[in-house]
Amino acid sequence: MDVIRAVALTKSFDALTAVDSLTLTVAQGEIFGLVGPDGAGKTTTMRLLTGIMDPTSGDAWVMGKHIVREAEPLKDDIGYMSQRFGLYPDLSVMENIAFYADIYGVPRKGREEKTARLLAFSNLTPFRQRLAGNLSGGMKQKLGLACALIHTPKVLFLDEPTNGVDPVSRRDFWRILYQLLRERVSIFVSTAYLDEAERANRVGLMHHGRLLAVGTPSEVRQLMRGVILEVRSSEPRRATALLRQKFPANSVGLFGDRVHLVTAEPETTASAVEMWLGGAGLKVERIGRIEPGLEDVFVSVLSSASDEEDHRAL
Repeated sequence: MDVIRAVALTKSFDALTAVDSLTLTVAQGEIFGLVGPDGAGKTTTMRLLTGIMDPTSGDAWVMGKHIVREAEPLKDDIGYMSQRFGLYPDLSVMENIAFYADIYGVPRKGREEKTARLLAFSNLTPFRQRLAGNLSGGMKQKLGLACALIHTPKVLFLDEPTNGVDPVSRRDFWRILYQLLRERVSIFVSTAYLDEAERANRVGLMHHGRLLAVGTPSEVRQLMRGVILEVRSSEPRRATALLRQKFPANSVGLFGDRVHLVTAEPETTASAVEMWLGGAGLKVERIGRIEPGLEDVFVSVLSSASDEEDHRAL
């Protein structure tokens, strides 16, 4: 069963098309990750699917309810955690959860047990009386999640929930999401962290409002064009700049302290890299093939899309 179905969903703001003919489905019991940089259209997509914003054209259904014609009853089936979730800093953890329980009309009977379960679930029990404004970034995200879950939604929408959160808190947050799957909650999450998207059952790569590719992380990795050479050098930033002079700029990327270079001729390219960097006085510590990550694939797909647009322009 599909819990989300969108057909040619489009949202325009004057001359800007924020979401461009989005068509996708999300199955019950899966985590679907919408991946893309800032400005890709992820937040607008979330607002459309949750009935907060009306589309310019196209249709979508969530739990069988139309996002425009049945926007009000749809709210009972979904939880939505925006980038700036509305926690009240001068209220305690318990008071924030109680506030959202009132908003969602959660019955008083059984509310105490549900709240206690959510606190334990998100590891917030020891902090139940702490003011939300005094929580760490990761704990605020967990509290936001607890508030979004208080009415037991069937589909959970999370808009970049771990943005700006430390790696340990990000890992804990995803552990909680996996627990939700066991309770038959379907999750639609957007993220700018491509390594994080590897944790989703399926991912969609979004750029400039368009969905460029959809599939499992392994399926999307198969869209990679060419082979990735990982170059380790004593000066990775300088090495990146030099290699972009020698090779197409969109084929060279800096990933931490390592440089990734996409090529169709790995042996020839490896020799050329060593000669080029060596001639500039840089020592190559290691160069070899690696398996692509989603970030490599995203760069490759964007490059392909750019090439197609340039070809059409001609």
